[in-house]
Amino acid sequence: MRNLPELFEANRRWATEIQRANPDFFPALSQQQAPEYLWIGCSDSRVPANQIVGLLPGSLFVHRNVANLIHQTDLNCLSVMQYAIEVLRVRHIIVCGHYGCGGVRAALDDQEHGLIDNWLRPLKTLSRNHAAALHAITDLAARVDRLCELNVIEQVRNVGETTVVQRAWQHGQTLTVHGWIYGLHDGLLRDLGICVTHSDEIEQQYAQALGGLHS
Repeated sequence: MRNLPELFEANRRWATEIQRANPDFFPALSQQQAPEYLWIGCSDSRVPANQIVGLLPGSLFVHRNVANLIHQTDLNCLSVMQYAIEVLRVRHIIVCGHYGCGGVRAALDDQEHGLIDNWLRPLKTLSRNHAAALHAITDLAARVDRLCELNVIEQVRNVGETTVVQRAWQHGQTLTVHGWIYGLHDGLLRDLGICVTHSDEIEQQYAQALGGLHS
């Protein structure tokens, strides 16, 4: 099948419903976007950013990749961040992971998965850095979930250390980086207790969030 008619039909129903509720929505949306938030999340199809926080198109600028990782050499992610911060002037960056993440689970096992292993390398390093705490968790699913939490905290620190975020803070731009995690089992977000508003706060917030996990 070449045309996927069911998706076009679903799109028409969605657009009709939006126009019925607000006839001016699409004309206004087409003129500009002014989101306050940049969402950096996982590519997992079960974690749709806008729906989770109940926001319509135009309210959330989104970047997603496997296991919501921030590589300092990932020009795709860094370009999204720069555009969001310098052009759209977002005020919040939300790093959001999710429990049961397949990428995190793959980083914990000893199997080869191909090209994705290169992408997940920082997660393998993170798991080694917290090996004692992770191995103390006997249930595999719970161990994966703890590494999901640790990963979000780590990525918030990585976001704060990027040149684009550092430059924004140096120029006095109001910008806060948050670390959240989403539960597939109940649809709820959880704040992981890391919220950074300036470069001076990164390490203190990082340590505090880690302490909260282990308390």
